[in-house]
Amino acid sequence: MRRSASCPKRALLSGIDQCDKAAIDHTNKSMRVLHFFKTYWPETFGGMERVIDTIARMTADHGVEHHILSINDNGENPQPYFHGQHLHKARRSFEVLSTDVSFEAFKQYRRLATDADVVHLHFPWPFMDIAHLAGGIAKPTVVTYHADALGNALVQSFYGLLMHRLLSRVDRIVATSPNYLDSSSVLRRYVNKTDVIPLGLDPQSYPKPSAETLAKWHTRFGDDFFLFVGVLRHYKGLGILLDAAKGMKQQVVIVGGGKREAEYRARKAECGLENVHFVGSIGDEDKMALLKLCTAFVLPSNKRSEAFGLSLAEAAMMGKPMISCEIGTGTSFVNRDGVTGIVLPPDDAGSLRRAMTTLGQDADLASAMGAAAAKHFHDKLHASNMGLRYHRLCRMVLGETAA
Repeated sequence: MRRSASCPKRALLSGIDQCDKAAIDHTNKSMRVLHFFKTYWPETFGGMERVIDTIARMTADHGVEHHILSINDNGENPQPYFHGQHLHKARRSFEVLSTDVSFEAFKQYRRLATDADVVHLHFPWPFMDIAHLAGGIAKPTVVTYHADALGNALVQSFYGLLMHRLLSRVDRIVATSPNYLDSSSVLRRYVNKTDVIPLGLDPQSYPKPSAETLAKWHTRFGDDFFLFVGVLRHYKGLGILLDAAKGMKQQVVIVGGGKREAEYRARKAECGLENVHFVGSIGDEDKMALLKLCTAFVLPSNKRSEAFGLSLAEAAMMGKPMISCEIGTGTSFVNRDGVTGIVLPPDDAGSLRRAMTTLGQDADLASAMGAAAAKHFHDKLHASNMGLRYHRLCRMVLGETAA
């Protein structure tokens, strides 16, 4: 984008050139974007939903109107607005191979796409591919490629045909980190139409923990503990974390629930891990308090299902050193080995124990890595970066299509 000759010297706004922001605002015209994803607020508000919400809020000031189509059990939409976004719901018909299907969504998606300037799909969701292709949607389309579509070989071979048909037809694809673009065999086929826009978080959207909340958790755990936050899924590496905690003096606090919570709690009891504490699912204020108090953040995910690691980005936002595993995804973009924290081989309890011991015993190292994490967040992971770059991309897609 051409910068005005009268533009003052660069004044960085969370890693984005202030003059670029002014140029975008100057050329701003109203734009309607339709997001399509299987779940959204108020039924769920996990990592993917937070990303969509952040993109919407960070681009609203540039005149972008956002509509989000998702599905739920009954198709009812009792609260059609959220943070200025227009919410649309379609009733779930059934689930097959862990994929939600909605017959109502076909008609709604076609109608909403007709009124949109840009369609924004959030991959993977196989039903979304079918709805988009079957609807004959001809609008400029962007796909944010959050993760590879994983499954057994038979499902992969069948779905691959559908997936590549969708990806070959859309205007642009967004990878959420350079690491994922490099490691995904699917994305490498479309490198000429793929942009890298890292996911970003908005610190203003998180509550500041009160003195009472901080005191509550400090009384319980002090300020010398390692923190894990996430849904307790199979790829999170919780078994490795429990093995690493054996014999450690430091406390390990595990935040989150899930189907495997009972299994991990039983394993903790069986191993007599008095220094491991499960606190279940908690609210954002409590989470922010624990992040503020902890020594470091630990995410030992061991499979590519952990495509980015928004919980790592939250730790970086709070200026905390991180420990994660090298799995070829965005986790090693968020956590830079030797700079913002320590990156380990996956499934290595001994290395994980040594890393936690190192950060627990070297306060200066932990502080330096935490400061580097905060800078990395400001430069690369702030929501304003993501919002402005998505706005540019949508404008570019509109321009290319018009041409």
